Amino acid sequence: MFAFDLEWWELASYVVTVIGLPFAIIVFMMEQRRERQNEEEEIYQRLSDDYAEFLKLTLDHADLQLTHAETDEAALTPEQLERKEVLFEILTALFERAYILVYEEEMSRQSQRLWASWEDFMRGWCRRHDFRRRLPQLLEGEDPDFVTYLTRLAEEE
Repeated sequence: MFAFDLEWWELASYVVTVIGLPFAIIVFMMEQRRERQNEEEEIYQRLSDDYAEFLKLTLDHADLQLTHAETDEAALTPEQLERKEVLFEILTALFERAYILVYEEEMSRQSQRLWASWEDFMRGWCRRHDFRRRLPQLLEGEDPDFVTYLTRLAEEE
C-alpha cells in the first residue's frame, strides 16, 4: 500500500509539472496583460478627466474665446492675454503628461486607439495661430521628445 501511495504521489507531481505549471504560467501572463490594459485605461481616463477640466476652464474664461477657431488678440486686454497664456501653459503641460504616460514608438492596437484622440486634441490646438505662435515659449524646458513631437504636429497643421 505504501508503494502505491508513493507512486501515486510521484505521478501526481508529474501531472502538475507537465500540465499544471504551464497552465499556471499562461493564466499568470493573461492576468498580467489584463492588469496592464486596465492600468492603461485608468491613465487614459484620468487624463481625459483632466482635459475635461481644462475645457471647463475655457468655458469659465469664455471672454478669451478659446473655443473659437481664431480670436482677435488685439481686442483682448493685458489681463485677458495673461489668462490666455496661463491656459495655454496648462494645456501644454497636460499634453506633455499625456505624451509621457501614453505615447510609445511601438504601441498595441488599443494604445494606438487611446493615443489617437490625444493626437486629435493636439492637432486641433495646433491649428490655432495664437497657440502655434506661443508654442516655442510654451515648450521651453519640456521633455525633448515631446517638444519634437508637438513641433512636428504644429508644422503639419
